[in-house]
Amino acid sequence: MKIAVGCDPNAQAYKEEMIEYIQSLGHEVVDYGSDDPVYANVAIAVAEDVAAKKADRGVLFCGTGIGEMLAANKFKGAYPANVLNVYSAKRACLSNNCNIITLGSQVTGNMLAKELIGAYLSCEFVYNERSGKKVDAIVNYEMSH
Repeated sequence: MKIAVGCDPNAQAYKEEMIEYIQSLGHEVVDYGSDDPVYANVAIAVAEDVAAKKADRGVLFCGTGIGEMLAANKFKGAYPANVLNVYSAKRACLSNNCNIITLGSQVTGNMLAKELIGAYLSCEFVYNERSGKKVDAIVNYEMSH
């Protein structure tokens, strides 16, 4: 998969380590940078390209992951989740069809971050009776507003 990655300046070293990890899993990484102190700009650029299918998924980093998630969520077709544990990382994909995850470099240790990213990237959303209709409701609302 092609993975779009970006962060704020505070998460630069963290992002670099995670890029190496993502590449070690066999994925192509497109780095959207970390120089812009307005993290929303990087998040929006990643969200735009993931929504446009220029990248398969996105991974964003800031201090908590919350700001990047909020910014990316404003772009139609981008569905980010701030993940804190392996179960959430898997369910972001399996139950919610999230195409972006966010992580906090100041709250999530490097080893856990790798587990979260690995869990998220190992899953594929499969439309089914239980989750499909829930995802449809979210997408349909977004498209009509």
